[in-house]
Amino acid sequence: MEMTLIKVHGSMNTFFMFEGEERNDYAQLAIQLSAIDKDVDGILVILASTVAHAKMRVFNNDGSEASMCGNGLRCVARYVCERDNVQEAIIETMKASLRVKKEETLNEGIETYAVEISPVSFSLSSLPMNYLDHTEWIQKPLPFVSEEIPFSAVSVPNPHLIGIVPKELQKDTSHQQKWAQQFNGDNEYFPDGVNVSYVTPVEQGIFVRTYERGVGFTNACGTAMTASALISCMSGLVPFGEVSVFNPGGLVKCSVSKDGDIIQLQLTGNATYLSISKFEWSSDLENSQMLLTTELQEQQRYEKFIEEVTLFSSQYV
Repeated sequence: MEMTLIKVHGSMNTFFMFEGEERNDYAQLAIQLSAIDKDVDGILVILASTVAHAKMRVFNNDGSEASMCGNGLRCVARYVCERDNVQEAIIETMKASLRVKKEETLNEGIETYAVEISPVSFSLSSLPMNYLDHTEWIQKPLPFVSEEIPFSAVSVPNPHLIGIVPKELQKDTSHQQKWAQQFNGDNEYFPDGVNVSYVTPVEQGIFVRTYERGVGFTNACGTAMTASALISCMSGLVPFGEVSVFNPGGLVKCSVSKDGDIIQLQLTGNATYLSISKFEWSSDLENSQMLLTTELQEQQRYEKFIEEVTLFSSQYV
């Protein structure tokens, strides 16, 4: 079957994106495409929806399906808004239908979109996380990991474990890698795995590095950056409001507000198109192949932007 793929990225979190129909073999397609192109973190499938402008499904490069992806949602938001010639839309995801909208550019020539991140839960059962008889875990060390690092567990709705660390643990990722790999293998704490982020304050916001469930270390994870901004605000690391979140893939803005138990989160960042390809999809990997790829020019403008961002954040991490 021949299909059209758009290679996209949000904060260098890279996917193949396409419109499709509901079917049960997209996990296998994600594995195939990730084998063909090692740069991609998975696929974004845009489907018809009865309750929104479109529905998004996300498959990681190991074939697992994610309940949400903030970086991917921005790319889907762009596609749907341009397709339907609208400035705002509603996108159905696994756990919620979310508002998305076109925003003023982060930098000249960079398509920028804002997306709602929801729902938010601190209940350990929502991740799930098993730790003694606790029902939530916010801003406390996990003694078996470190007595020095305050960790918080939150789902948005993807599961996240967020640690606030000194810059030494950002420069040397071995500690984060050790525990992230353990928590995403056979372990007693996170039966379904978890995204593990280390957060460090910087002069103009926070820096976040994420080991993503089903992917490994990634340039950026949208829900992780938003969850990290939320925990940073709650801990007093940064004030509530708009938080600049630096990451290995660039920069996003996270808006965080909390009124009692009501938390509202919004993620704003790039939605960049890299190329358009014709792809022959077969159940047999050897017979699946890229037929024709047209490279686009948007990445040049994004690279100029991240050069400036990297120059700033590299002094801290």
